[in-house]
Amino acid sequence: MDSFEWNKIIGAVLGSLIFIFVVKTIGENIYEAEKPAKPGYVVEGVVEEGAGPATAEKPEEAPDWGTVLASADAGAGKTVSGRCLQCHTLGKGEPNKIGPNIYGVVERPRASVDGFSYSSAMKSKGGTWSYDELFKFLKSPGAYINGTKMSFAGLRNAQDRINLIAFLRTNADSPAAIPAPAPKKEEAPAAAPPAGPDAKAPAGAATEKPAAPAADKPGPNGAEKK
Repeated sequence: MDSFEWNKIIGAVLGSLIFIFVVKTIGENIYEAEKPAKPGYVVEGVVEEGAGPATAEKPEEAPDWGTVLASADAGAGKTVSGRCLQCHTLGKGEPNKIGPNIYGVVERPRASVDGFSYSSAMKSKGGTWSYDELFKFLKSPGAYINGTKMSFAGLRNAQDRINLIAFLRTNADSPAAIPAPAPKKEEAPAAAPPAGPDAKAPAGAATEKPAAPAADKPGPNGAEKK
């Protein structure tokens, strides 16, 4: 086979490859689905791929634990705790996983589990895992403690967090004490009516009529005094 035949074969192969590439490119441009600006729904507890660092949010007011724990559903909280099992263990004495063992975590000093390598951000935070701290941290771990190793996106639903904390409280040798309910706030007294000539008198209050001017009496000769 001479070189002319080889050139024809090579040319045919190259022409076919170019044709396939052109058809593929045109097809992708025509049929490629446009990505939506916003996702149709968000899967709670999953970090979006390629997402940047968590941004700080407005602080959320903590609930009155003396009131909400009495009505919290610890059974529902145990169901929610299933999301924790990918990174944590819940049983007493169980080994650490990607995250530390969280048996008896309520009111436990932060970053205190032996044998677990905590992030410097978690160590420097200090304090204990109080009810309030767990409530704020579980909403968005990365936003509350910037630099934590915990990549869990968080529980946005406040009742889910309350139920989970109620379960974690019972998951201990000695459950943490429930604080006393906060005293009820007294209602502010009603504002006094404004004073002034146009102010209306309270209902039932007696009103004083102005005295009528005295009539001039006639003089001794019947003439009026001037």
